[in-house]
Amino acid sequence: MKLLKFGGTSVGSAESIKTVADIVASYHRNQVRCAVVVSAMSGVTDKLILISEKAASGDESYLELLKDLEKHHFDTTRTLINVHAQSRVFAFLKTLINELDDLLHGAFLLRERSPRTLDLVLSFGERLSAYLISQYMKELGIDAQFLDARQLVRTDANFNAAKVDFDTTNHSIVEYFATNKALQIITGFIAATEENETTTMGRGGSDYTASIFGAALNAEEVEIWTDVDGVMTADPRQVKNAFSLEAISYLEAMEMSHFGAKVIYPPTIQPLLNLNIPLRIRNTFNREFPGTLISRNPYAATSPPSGNEKLLAVKGISSIKEVALLSLQGSGMIGIPGISSRLFGALARRKINIIIITQASSEHSITFAVSPTDAKYAQHAIDEEFSGEIDAGKVDKAIAETHLSIVAIIGENMRQTPGISGKLFSALGRNGINVRAIAQGSSEVNLTVVISQRNLSKALNTVHEAFFLSETKTLNVFMAGLGLIGSTLLKQIAQQADYLYDNRLLKINFIGIINSRKMLLNVNGIDRTHWNSLLEEEGKVSDMGIFVRQIKELNLPNSVFIDCTSSEDVIKYYQEILQSAISIITPNKLANSGTYKSYLQLKQTALRSGVKFLYETNVGAGLPVIRVLQDLNDSGDKIFKVEGVLSGTLSYIFNSFQEGRKFSEVVKEAQQKGYTEPDPREDLNGMDVARKILILAREVGLSLEPEDVKIESILPQECLDAPNVDAFFKSLEDVDEHMEKRRKEAASTGCKLRFIAMLEDNKASVKLQEVRENHPFYALSGSDNIISYHTARYKERPLVVKGPGAGAEVTAAGVFAELISISNFLYQ
Repeated sequence: MKLLKFGGTSVGSAESIKTVADIVASYHRNQVRCAVVVSAMSGVTDKLILISEKAASGDESYLELLKDLEKHHFDTTRTLINVHAQSRVFAFLKTLINELDDLLHGAFLLRERSPRTLDLVLSFGERLSAYLISQYMKELGIDAQFLDARQLVRTDANFNAAKVDFDTTNHSIVEYFATNKALQIITGFIAATEENETTTMGRGGSDYTASIFGAALNAEEVEIWTDVDGVMTADPRQVKNAFSLEAISYLEAMEMSHFGAKVIYPPTIQPLLNLNIPLRIRNTFNREFPGTLISRNPYAATSPPSGNEKLLAVKGISSIKEVALLSLQGSGMIGIPGISSRLFGALARRKINIIIITQASSEHSITFAVSPTDAKYAQHAIDEEFSGEIDAGKVDKAIAETHLSIVAIIGENMRQTPGISGKLFSALGRNGINVRAIAQGSSEVNLTVVISQRNLSKALNTVHEAFFLSETKTLNVFMAGLGLIGSTLLKQIAQQADYLYDNRLLKINFIGIINSRKMLLNVNGIDRTHWNSLLEEEGKVSDMGIFVRQIKELNLPNSVFIDCTSSEDVIKYYQEILQSAISIITPNKLANSGTYKSYLQLKQTALRSGVKFLYETNVGAGLPVIRVLQDLNDSGDKIFKVEGVLSGTLSYIFNSFQEGRKFSEVVKEAQQKGYTEPDPREDLNGMDVARKILILAREVGLSLEPEDVKIESILPQECLDAPNVDAFFKSLEDVDEHMEKRRKEAASTGCKLRFIAMLEDNKASVKLQEVRENHPFYALSGSDNIISYHTARYKERPLVVKGPGAGAEVTAAGVFAELISISNFLYQ
């Protein structure tokens, strides 16, 4: 025999009931004897609670709600039952509705609704649905019989949460089924005392009813039919990548239900466990899916698990959204026996349920979690029990911390797998999620952490990815700046997306983009190939403050912010972004070339938050300039001197400034080819190069300020002060003679002119210099950058890095490379 239980959503409408009946009929056709337990129709139990509340409060609107309830069941009857049989069904349903009406009228007159009355009111939901379904089964030609579980299931008089008398109940069930061979359609959730007073067994009690009948009848299997594909690795409402498990053990299922997995009602498992009866969770609306098998040895009863499921040490992640954390602590607890007994005894007397407990090995404190509704009562209980110690200063008054959540990882194989704890805490830490308390049972079936409630969704996704999708890496990216560099980066990532997933199992999701006009956020990701049209059509007015606030509110795991602007308005949010455990990648030099204090603050914030602050493209675009310098420093090399041609613009200008060409013509040509800013003075004034050498100086460890960099101007001040670009070029013609003279003087000694940034003797400078043929900068061509490092290890011949140091393609590629490095950091 099999016991089938169908929940409220499975019997929530006429169409759903037809699906249920078809499932039951298929068992009947295959000559599999079964019994069926059903819940009230979806939403009916909640409506009965509301109706009874209104009646007991004297609100006559309960009558309209009662009429709606009647209409709902009558309409369902008209859809399911043939006209010739409807009157009989209507008569039975009307009798039940009238009985309910009388009961509610009594509550209305007395202005009272006791737990006993509520249980009787709630019983009508299951009685109505079970009878209606039994009659529909008869319509299909199946010998079906309505069974009110109150006839057989006996409990104590603890209304709303009654305890089952198994000896009496089991005997009654066995005796009844021995003489009733028809298909039984049984009311879930409800039972009765020896005095035939109606009781209920708690929300989710219909599962328990199926378990009780299954155990009493020694069923082959109990099937719980619901609206999900079995037990999921995590709550699919929170974790969109959650998937169904093929099989789990009884112990794992009980742990998951304790920590919030709603698919299983906790008491359901116990009667089946004692008899080793398997429990299967299936989806009424996806009947071909096998669901999840719960048993003592799950894989012994099924085919070998598919994929890597058999290798999973962690089988599921459960959570409790709201908990309060309390601590009893003080020096007066150390070495004193009976403290725990007094504490938990005081809580037990107040009927306060404890969710988790953790104690310091020093015995200085005991921390425990309770429901937030119990927090104040727990505080009072503790303060009352330990009032003497509190007055003597030996124990502190209890303080409740709220707005906390619990996340638990569960799996029987955890005890045999080293590194589980490290993997959990590492994943949380790299995403800036602080753990407030930790608890692990001696059986090592679960490991529980308490975290801030605002981080619950982020933690669930982070941990799920770490344990179930560890081979797949996902980055959630937000980007400011959609000009040449930003748009090129989007194009590069779109072109490389398939390769990254196929070869590195890396997915890069652009969640938010913003430029000076518009911004767009989409938690499911923005199409990188159509971002510009989406931004125009769906984007909102740009506001960097709102954009950053929304990033923080989304609080997604593995988040990265990319700044492809040259804006000061963006960098003022860096600190806030890093503090939110979001890594930053930026080619924007302004943050690192401002005050030394702000530079240091950003570095320290990133370190404290456990995230990355990467800015390789600040100097040399895609060239590994900063990384090489950091590696030299970190490996203990001593830096004597750093020299560099750090501007692609100025590199092009002085490489092209040869005999027969005027300097002003070369600058004009560079502007026309797009090598310079629209106003070339922004390149020629040397400030950009000064910022770059300042950044390198700080990477060496020097606390230099922007004003400490000495800039020797190429051009006279009146040229730089020209009122506009046209006036500048006219003024620049007056400089041609001077620049030609400098070029000739250099050539006469076999030298070339190069605009060089230098760091030496703790000083930084930027100036136009002459270099000889033996200098590494002599053969520079085009718009290449070149940097040489003179160190203790590279003393005779400097370490040289050379290549394109400007341009959207190479700069975007540099940012792209740093994005890949962050994925390696987050998933190490």
